[in-house]
Amino acid sequence: MKNRNGKIIVKILNIIILIITFIVLFYVIKVYNKNNFNDFVRNIEKAGITEFVRDNEIKYTDTSSYKIYSKDYNDAMFSKTIKVDKNTPYRLTCKVKTKNVVSEIDKKGIGAQISIVGSTERSVAIQGTTDEWKEIALIFNSKNREEVEIGFRLGGNDGNARGEVWFTDFRLESGIADNSTEWKFACFIFESIDVNVENKNVNLSITNSDKRDINQTIIRFQDACKELTNNKMTAKCDIYEIPEPITSLSYDEQFGYYVGPEDVESQIKDIINSNDYDHIFVVVRLGDEKHNSDIEVNDWIGLGYMDYYGIGFSNIRLPNSSTSYTYKYDVRINTFPEEVFLHEFLHSLERTLNEYNYNIPALHDYEKYGYKTENLEGLKKWYVDYMNCNIQALNQKVGLDSIVYTLKPAKSSNFKYSYIIKEFKEPENIIEYIRQLCKNITRNIKIIKGEG
Repeated sequence: MKNRNGKIIVKILNIIILIITFIVLFYVIKVYNKNNFNDFVRNIEKAGITEFVRDNEIKYTDTSSYKIYSKDYNDAMFSKTIKVDKNTPYRLTCKVKTKNVVSEIDKKGIGAQISIVGSTERSVAIQGTTDEWKEIALIFNSKNREEVEIGFRLGGNDGNARGEVWFTDFRLESGIADNSTEWKFACFIFESIDVNVENKNVNLSITNSDKRDINQTIIRFQDACKELTNNKMTAKCDIYEIPEPITSLSYDEQFGYYVGPEDVESQIKDIINSNDYDHIFVVVRLGDEKHNSDIEVNDWIGLGYMDYYGIGFSNIRLPNSSTSYTYKYDVRINTFPEEVFLHEFLHSLERTLNEYNYNIPALHDYEKYGYKTENLEGLKKWYVDYMNCNIQALNQKVGLDSIVYTLKPAKSSNFKYSYIIKEFKEPENIIEYIRQLCKNITRNIKIIKGEG
């Protein structure tokens, strides 16, 4: 009897221990889940003002969302390095919800976003409060890279932000690159600007004569791409006349005021999103004879080397003088009026080959190779040799490698037949969960030891 009672007590104790073990394990898992960011690495610019947690209350599906909460202005993100194939388009989407997200400075590129760490490549940036979950996407080309670090971010390259953001439901796809040499251009002619510059309102409009000149010049640019490259590429230009004025300008100490992508995003985004353009031109008037000093412009008629979510973006400025022949064809004065458009587009190709680690001459280095601006046709000979890799340099020919005409930006049409990559897959069962837990513990030990 005594032995039997002892066995019962032992069983009861074992049950109690088992229950306590499950309770402790439950709370350990609960605490772990709240702070578990799986393979992501958390980074902040300023310490002590940002929290990273897994949120089981605010979520899009059954999986806990990833929350960043910055009590003050900060640049915070959780990121992961993924392997990619070279010259391949990728699309990464996720669901986002925000609360009281405010940027430290008035820039549209600051907020809740996806970005590639160490680059300017990013998705749209969400500010304010979103009552419903919103999908955002980062579309990019891997170019010459074999791996990229993807960051889910509250902040941005342009500045810091505060507020709350939840990220969830990550989806990564690889697409098929468009290697054709047919380029599509969106050419936006803005009819006016209405901006405040240094407490002064400046309102300028283009004339019907300006429109005719620019339309003819764009057609000439379209033809020049084919002719000057000896059929290495073709161009199709769609022209849009935008009546809604530009109400903000960007500023750079070297160039002064110019139209950047964020200054016209609201007017062009729907057109860009519904088409597969490879390059964007924005044509604008920033001065005339009466207002030639109202807006500081430091000796430029075109600015390139910019991008709109990975698509090349060029600013074309109309000259202040109404008698200028910059964009007018005249057999006695200017037989190459498309030069500014061509020059700024070439800056985009120059940038592309630099990103692929090609060693090419700088577009502005024509004098080093013996070229000079000529009457009537400007630097046309330089552009022809530059675009056909026919510049004599010591014992070799240099210029743009013809591969550049196939290296177009990634866009939605690249994902008609896409392949899903499970880089951001969440653990789905106890085995995967334990494996992830062990992986995180090992990584944290390495970090403590200074090994990773």
